[in-house]
Amino acid sequence: MARERIVSPKSTGPEEERFTWSLRPRTLKECIGQRRLIEKLRVAITAAKKRREPLEHILFHGPPGLGKTTLAHVVAAEMNTGIRTTSGPALTRPADLIGILTNLSPGDVLFIDEIHRLGAAVEEFIYPAMEEFQIDITVDRGSFARSITVPLKPFTLIGATTRAGFLSAPLRARFGIFHHFDFYPAEELLKIAEGASEQLNLPTDKDSLSEIAGRSRGTPRIAIRLIRRLRDYATVKEDGEVNLHITKKALKMEGIDERGLDELDYKFLRTLVETYGGGPAGIEAIAATLNEEVDTLVDMVEPFLLKTGFVARTRQGRLATAAAYKHLGLTPPKGRKKPGRAASDDESNLLGLETPT
Repeated sequence: MARERIVSPKSTGPEEERFTWSLRPRTLKECIGQRRLIEKLRVAITAAKKRREPLEHILFHGPPGLGKTTLAHVVAAEMNTGIRTTSGPALTRPADLIGILTNLSPGDVLFIDEIHRLGAAVEEFIYPAMEEFQIDITVDRGSFARSITVPLKPFTLIGATTRAGFLSAPLRARFGIFHHFDFYPAEELLKIAEGASEQLNLPTDKDSLSEIAGRSRGTPRIAIRLIRRLRDYATVKEDGEVNLHITKKALKMEGIDERGLDELDYKFLRTLVETYGGGPAGIEAIAATLNEEVDTLVDMVEPFLLKTGFVARTRQGRLATAAAYKHLGLTPPKGRKKPGRAASDDESNLLGLETPT
């Protein structure tokens, strides 16, 4: 059952996208966070420009709302090339991709969001385009069928996915640069919140911004959204005044606790604790109990609960940790062993292991 959540890392619509774009960096120097990736890209871009070659194909993976799309546009800007954006679900037939590939200029960036959702036929079609910058088109049928090779201008494919483990091994092998986007620390979210408040002409103090950063689930998009909600609350309820007390009242009204958890997070934890005795429980069983889509829980809820240590993922299923019991004000059952660390989706795929469900 889909629902709109203020702490959802996905965009809520065009209006939010327009405002978010006004805050997005245009160059690597302006980027906040993801320092290892930024340095890696800086070296790769500088080397490619010196050799006058297109940049290697890049795969960005990690939870939504952390800047994968933004960084794809930054890469194109740094390379002084154009960028064409599309998504895996939008490319249903090879013909959908042909028009895009044949219209790219030398060095252009093709950004495919949700690349793990490419259809098998399209994925097979894209292999020679990535490797040899050419595509093979079959014309006519039956005994008259023949293959025509169409050369392409060298380009850079940037793929983004929240499910790197769902990519096929042949597709993954064709990327030269890989990077996992992790949640942002509070000090980096504080800088992003400061920029959003300045853009909105919202006079705030550092304590208020720190409170926003601490409840933003490590996600820039959520930090920006909370600043906008704070402005609305202050305008209507407090005559535009903002301080720490008012900020806490605004966030309480939105149903976000001090750790950034909302109603759906609590339902997930309580279901795991009360219905399944703390686990282990499969994600499909939890989703069925909550009447939610599995993808919603895996992409929108579980990553942050795993990051904060409230949930552990094992081969037998999900487990509620002692920290989760404490946060819910409950006492963990005696004799429960501390869960061992389970491989992440990305690690499981790279090791050839089955991703736990």
